[in-house]
Amino acid sequence: MRLSTSGYQAIVAAPCFSVGVVCDEAEVLRLDYLEPRPEADPVNALAAETVRQLHAYLTDPDFSFGLPLRPSGTAFQRRVWDEIARIPSRQTRSYGDVARALHNAPRAVGQACGANPFPLVVPCHRVIAAGGGLGGFSRNGSGFMLDVKRWLLAHEGH
Repeated sequence: MRLSTSGYQAIVAAPCFSVGVVCDEAEVLRLDYLEPRPEADPVNALAAETVRQLHAYLTDPDFSFGLPLRPSGTAFQRRVWDEIARIPSRQTRSYGDVARALHNAPRAVGQACGANPFPLVVPCHRVIAAGGGLGGFSRNGSGFMLDVKRWLLAHEGH
């Protein structure tokens, strides 16, 4: 796997954050939220396609991703991520809503959201606390990551 000087196969700059792309030639391994930084050019064809799709989402919040994602996580995490992936753009669900759909506990759903290796593609930012609060995000209850979540929800019209 070839890396750019940043340690990622590409970096996409967004208005208040960046996204680091980790992939090989066949699958996206993970996407990382990063503090704002300059873009890094893609080093392979899949990184270029990932960049194209991330830019498409940043332009149009209704864009649907179609990237080959490397299977990861536990069976339960994958069930949570599948449920989250069904949440349409411009809509949210509470941790409790997702937990009820899966016959599980909201805390377990929150932990699975925090372990999501494909943010934006699997839109865990659309899962919020009961009563409309933001809850945590990417295992973080404040600061930079919640600013990212606020921006993403605003971008989608919340």
